[in-house]
Amino acid sequence: MDFGFILSSAASEIFSPTTAAYALAALGLAVHFGYSGLLNFGQAGFMAVGAYGFAISTLTFGVPFFVGLLIAILASAVFALLLGIPTLRLRADYLAIVTIAAAEIVRYIVTTNQLTAVTGSANGLAAFEGGFYSMNPFPEGSYFGMNNRDFFIRVVGWALVALCCTLVWLLMRSPWGRVLKGIREDENAVRSLGKNVYAYKMQALIIGGVLGALAGMIFTLPRGAVQPANYGTELTFFLYTCLLLGGLGTVLGPVIGAMIFWVVLSLTQGILYGLIESGAITWLNTVQAGQLRYILVGVALMLLMIFRPQGVFGNKKELAFA
Repeated sequence: MDFGFILSSAASEIFSPTTAAYALAALGLAVHFGYSGLLNFGQAGFMAVGAYGFAISTLTFGVPFFVGLLIAILASAVFALLLGIPTLRLRADYLAIVTIAAAEIVRYIVTTNQLTAVTGSANGLAAFEGGFYSMNPFPEGSYFGMNNRDFFIRVVGWALVALCCTLVWLLMRSPWGRVLKGIREDENAVRSLGKNVYAYKMQALIIGGVLGALAGMIFTLPRGAVQPANYGTELTFFLYTCLLLGGLGTVLGPVIGAMIFWVVLSLTQGILYGLIESGAITWLNTVQAGQLRYILVGVALMLLMIFRPQGVFGNKKELAFA
């Protein structure tokens, strides 16, 4: 078993585009749940709306990259409004039910055969990333072992993560952010001070949803394809794992949590595959090993919740509302 290759493969996941996408989406969940107390179980739906909004506008209407980006952001804002208008005046569990159902509705809509010409149905859409890579300033060559396209998407993805983290940090230090934290702790008390709790919740839902839409775009651009199977309910649960690993009410927590999540997944897969190939494990095949790694991550998360429930960067004060 080549431990050097296993470790290098795991290390490469720290700054991969997929990790950046998970970090952005988990940051959106931090705005929703960590700072506002909004129990959103449909972040995968926001990612799908962003990815499909960009892909459809590019392929069907031939718009430039930045117009497609704007359409994806606007689509996520409209999606947040559709979810928030009927639910944000009700208890938090209603939002959880609506969001998880809405994310599945989005996934089933794009797989409808009648919309194959627009959404690609179950096969998804491809070849929409040309406008993005046409802006690549890096000439062909090797950059830290990557080609210029891989290096460009990593630079863009992590620059976007840094920018969004800075914006969220500034927002949460502002009076607006302090009101959000008050709503998380006791919205009736905030309402008694004359604040429009409904409006603040809606704004938080839209901001977190836009972060999810941006994450959906970063998630699909390296693949050059968007497929509905990638936006199942399990994606949202993986994002919550990243959020809980790093800490609920923090800005850097979701980013570190995403890094830990993908490094652990890569390590467990590499070790299990190596043990199977060497004959040390004979009661598993590679398909079963791929599922076992998620079980191991789940066990690790359970242990984390027992011994450090506030996450890596969180503090116990942030758990008071949960």
